[in-house]
Amino acid sequence: MLNLKKWVSGFIALSLFASTAALQAREMVSVAKAEINMRAGAGTQHEALWALSRGYPLEVTGRRGKWLKVRDFENDSGWVYRPLVGKTPHVVVKSRVANVRSAPNTRSRILGKADHGEVLRTLEHRNDWVRVQREGGLKGWIARRLLWGW
Repeated sequence: MLNLKKWVSGFIALSLFASTAALQAREMVSVAKAEINMRAGAGTQHEALWALSRGYPLEVTGRRGKWLKVRDFENDSGWVYRPLVGKTPHVVVKSRVANVRSAPNTRSRILGKADHGEVLRTLEHRNDWVRVQREGGLKGWIARRLLWGW
């Protein structure tokens, strides 16, 4: 009985480790050009579903040649041409509005607000906060739970 308990405990620990590693291993990219198309399939012959702007973060879910299958923060999926994306970290605001704060805590001064769907450059992570920058302007901290990306 003792060996069975050890085996079950080990299995549970290994399962938790594997699922944590899988979450941490997700591959992210961001749009590297002014605007690109997310397509219905891996090729320019496929319909353009969405136009995505610079910095827009995407999670890679598959590959076919030079094409990446991706999904966005709203769980929309499609294909993008790999040479048009990069590894510059960005996030998108997934809440209706997010306070941009002077420090990574809820007691700090509010410097501004970011709206749902707004794309921000990721500068730093600290605990459950992300330091972000709006293109050409405002820098500050937003609670991680209000963002999607990396």
